[in-house]
Amino acid sequence: MRILLLAGVFVLAFATPAAAHPFGPPSTARLAVDGSTVSLSWLAAEDDWVALGQSLGAFDGSAAVTGEEQLRRSPAVRDYLLARVTVSQGGRACPGELAPLADLTGQGARYTFHCPASVAELDVRVSALTDLNSAYRTVVTADAATPARGLLTAAEDTLRVRFSGSGGLPGSVVGLAAGLAVLVAVVVAVGLVVLVRRRRA
Repeated sequence: MRILLLAGVFVLAFATPAAAHPFGPPSTARLAVDGSTVSLSWLAAEDDWVALGQSLGAFDGSAAVTGEEQLRRSPAVRDYLLARVTVSQGGRACPGELAPLADLTGQGARYTFHCPASVAELDVRVSALTDLNSAYRTVVTADAATPARGLLTAAEDTLRVRFSGSGGLPGSVVGLAAGLAVLVAVVVAVGLVVLVRRRRA
């Protein structure tokens, strides 16, 4: 079993882009908003990361450095990810930042986008991997949003997402609103108690 596993790793490490599995589970993009800030995590399968690295020349064949470390160090990989995953608001691109790549199969590529205004609606575009094979797709999910789930493909790589409730409000604003609501409820309750006592008196 150990020999087979090592053999599998060897084959994976030297796979070509054509050896990826576009018909396997799709990659995923998870969205969250806080005011004008958008967080996005894009996760792909391990063999798809390998195919991507191969296509961008990220691997130098060195056995001293892991494939993940070579992906992490590659400027071409970072440039590709920033170009292929974007967010826009009202037709204007939201500047994005890509966190250092770490634990690619667990955390994926983690982005932070800064939009011009608090987010009520945005367009998210994911075209990563579709240049390797048009069969690739990405499932986009977001809380307090319409749609809460969407599928992006090579033909349709952009999804418009509308956020409702507190989705696009800063956490401080949401907390303040909740605090005011509680305060109003307390004041009303105290007022009712005083009124009842006066009537009884």
